[in-house]
Amino acid sequence: MTQISRKGSAPSSNPTPKPIASSESLGWQPLLAEEFQQPPGSTDILESWEGYSIALCLAPRPYRLHQVVGDRRYTGVYAKGDISITPANIPATCYAEGDDHYFHVQIPTQFLQSVAESAAELDPDRLELRNEFRIRDSQLEQVLQLLRTELHKGNGWVGQLYVESLANVLAVNLLREYSTAKPKVAVYDGGLGDRKIVQISDYIHAHLDQPIKLADLAEVAGISQFHFSRLFKQSMGVTPHQYLTQQRIEQAKQLLKGTKGAIADIALQCGFNSQSHFSKHFRDAIGMTPSKYRKN
Repeated sequence: MTQISRKGSAPSSNPTPKPIASSESLGWQPLLAEEFQQPPGSTDILESWEGYSIALCLAPRPYRLHQVVGDRRYTGVYAKGDISITPANIPATCYAEGDDHYFHVQIPTQFLQSVAESAAELDPDRLELRNEFRIRDSQLEQVLQLLRTELHKGNGWVGQLYVESLANVLAVNLLREYSTAKPKVAVYDGGLGDRKIVQISDYIHAHLDQPIKLADLAEVAGISQFHFSRLFKQSMGVTPHQYLTQQRIEQAKQLLKGTKGAIADIALQCGFNSQSHFSKHFRDAIGMTPSKYRKN
């Protein structure tokens, strides 16, 4: 899987491939997710990565791939589901003999360090992931596929809370399985206390028309983002993202029935970035469009 840096690289004989989908325009934080599809050929990366790189092969047919990462070389057959991990600050080159189709995620070093410190009890200054040319990891693949699905939905900041939750799960999986140091991921049972649930719910309702970040909710609860997601689901039976969507839909139902506001305005009041995104979420949840719900 050819890996490219969105920060730019020195000129080469092959143009830098352009993604067929990218989270750059969606404002995702804290990672960059992109999908690439290109014919056989080579792409040089003459500058080192500023963050950690994970690539998932999507090609329907296996192909031979030649990679050089730092002073390490690898040649082998890549097939759908194969994953590569490239550490930060290491230059790399790659040559694919077949049609190259892959999903690529770049995680900033600072974000991985913060997860290492708060959730995995690792010294962030000594953080290092192993270079993996070709691995199979069903859990890692599942998280990457969920991110890819969200990328193609193009929901922008409406899906930001979900993306941040997936980013934390991805980071913990990488630290647990591919860190050179063995992390200790603390496990908390019992969920969040009643007082914290009320505080979180109040915060969400006060900010429904704004982008709500996982870091904001975790700060209200006073715990790390990774542990917050787990404990919230234990308490509420749904993820923070699912709960937020539910509350936005409930508010939309009240506004549709209780006001004569335009549907586009109601969409923005409830935190959706467009009427089309609002209509899709509403139809998925209620089984009918907002206009039909209002008429009924």
